[in-house]
Amino acid sequence: NHYAMVTGKRPDNHGIVGNNMIDPRRPAVRFSLGDPKQSLDPFWWDEAEPAWVTAQKAGVRSATMFWPGSEVAIARVRPPDWMRYDAHVGYAQRVNALLDWMRRPAAIRPAFVTLYFEAVDDAGHRFGPDSAEVNAAMSDVDARIGDLTAGLAAMGQPARIIVVADHGMRAIDESRVIQIADLIDLPSIIAVETGPYAAIEPAAGTDNRVFDALLKPHDHMRCHRREALPKRLHYGRNPRVAAIICIAEPGWSIIAGTPTWPVKGGAHGYDNQDDEMLALFIASGTGLKGDIGTIDNIEVYPLLMRLIGVAPLPSDATGELAKRLP
Repeated sequence: NHYAMVTGKRPDNHGIVGNNMIDPRRPAVRFSLGDPKQSLDPFWWDEAEPAWVTAQKAGVRSATMFWPGSEVAIARVRPPDWMRYDAHVGYAQRVNALLDWMRRPAAIRPAFVTLYFEAVDDAGHRFGPDSAEVNAAMSDVDARIGDLTAGLAAMGQPARIIVVADHGMRAIDESRVIQIADLIDLPSIIAVETGPYAAIEPAAGTDNRVFDALLKPHDHMRCHRREALPKRLHYGRNPRVAAIICIAEPGWSIIAGTPTWPVKGGAHGYDNQDDEMLALFIASGTGLKGDIGTIDNIEVYPLLMRLIGVAPLPSDATGELAKRLP
């Protein structure tokens, strides 16, 4: 979702089809956002060009404070100012660094800046979406955005601000679990992803047996060949998508053996028709008015490009939001 918002392309077309994935061209390697050796390799990101690269090519300066992909030399380009993600960098420090960028002389002041706060996501995973901890995290992030707007106002720097989230969150617990090991012996599969959805590759020489076991009806889970996923998902054409995608009923979790993550708190990655997966969009100073309704997150991209005055590249977006600008 992060990459969709800055490229205007859905995962099938921008190439980051999951937090974990395998590319057939590198079958022995697994991409993970938590593995710097892979997540910093342009090979994984070069299927699309994000906004900051296009802006740089057009002579519009960018700066990124933690946005997936911005640490990578995509098309051999990084933003002129970028920070490698470090959760130990406090939120006030992040805001102050951004404000320092904006105090620069006009010639080296960025026109497009990203800023990332992970607190709400972290609290949602640990404690669940309806917890006091999530409310506290939202209050903290809201206060830091207030610091940002106050700092910009104090220096007389006008800004058009868009606040987004990349997903919602749904409560999970250990009582609602689908165990893949109950359906097929685990040595027969590669579980690329597990959780609200599972991305599964049959191990060599086991294709039919794995398909036969998983594609039949199951309680609380629907499995599809990637090419047979519902068309409304716009997912399954990229060869990085695993051969079998299983989608859990909202609130249920798919595991394969002993999970590497606690099955409690909250999770995301369910069918995007689930209302709990809807994410935030707030725009200030852009000229957009009122409630814009529910939009596809790829529509953020042409809006961004219009606001920074750079022609967008072809994408999956319709330009619905950008067309509403005055």
